Formats: sequence, C-alpha cells, structure tokens
Amino acid sequence: MEDKHIFKRHTKSLLLYHFVCPTKYRRKVLTKEVEETLKKICQGIEKRYEIYFVEIGADKDHVHFLLQSIANKSPSEIIKTVKSITAIKLFKSHPKIKEKLWGGNFWTSGFYVNTVGQYGSLSQVQKYVENQGKEYKKIYRGQLNIFDMD
Repeated sequence: MEDKHIFKRHTKSLLLYHFVCPTKYRRKVLTKEVEETLKKICQGIEKRYEIYFVEIGADKDHVHFLLQSIANKSPSEIIKTVKSITAIKLFKSHPKIKEKLWGGNFWTSGFYVNTVGQYGSLSQVQKYVENQGKEYKKIYRGQLNIFDMD
C-alpha cells in the first residue's frame, strides 16, 4: 500500500488502528440495510472529525473498523466518536433495531483496539478482518489519504 501520511502544521503521522465493536448483547442486527447506513454515516464522520475509514467489515453482531486518524486523537476518543455518532444515527434510521437492543445502546461499552504498522502488518490485518466469521462481507474499502490541514 502506498505511503499516505497526514500532514498537520507541526506533525506528520501515519496512525492506523484496528477496532472491533460488538453490538449490545451481541444481537445480530447488522443487516444489509443497516450496513449500508453504517457505511454512509462513517463517510460523514470522515468529513468532520479527521477520522478516516480505510476499511469497514461486518459480521451480523460486530464490526471491524480499520481507521486512520491524526496524532492528537487518542484511540479511546476516536472510537467514542465513531460509536456515539453511529449509534444515534442508526437508531434514527432504523428504529426497529431498538426492539432487539433495549436500553438505548447500540454498541457494548467496550471495544478491541490494535495498532497497525505500515510495513506488512496492514495487509495482514486486512486479511484477518476479511476472514472473520462465516458470514463476513466487506461493506466498504477506502484508501489511505493525504490531508494537508494548514
């Protein structure tokens, strides 16, 4: 994969994170329609929050996010932003989901995170994400981007 750093006034970074976020109670609510809405929500997040989605994969009850972000955002801040915005908008777009996820939470409170290196391990993580679950399907694949935000 091509070297795609993010340039800011005083930093240059290539920070990639692999997050896994299960749905609350591991309910199988990630239908094709919900996945399509999730993809669109994530594309909107990119435009506003400097969180860039390299790949998103779903398997009925959890989502893998391969994300790139800027150096001054912690992994916890990144995933808190993603989970809160996606939950609100998914409930709004698909109100029937609330029947399976009582209590007002779309995601579990926890998550898995791992860093991804530029040389070799990015493709390894992508292959790992692709091989998750029997019904896993790639719902989006973007590119690493160069952003000069001076």
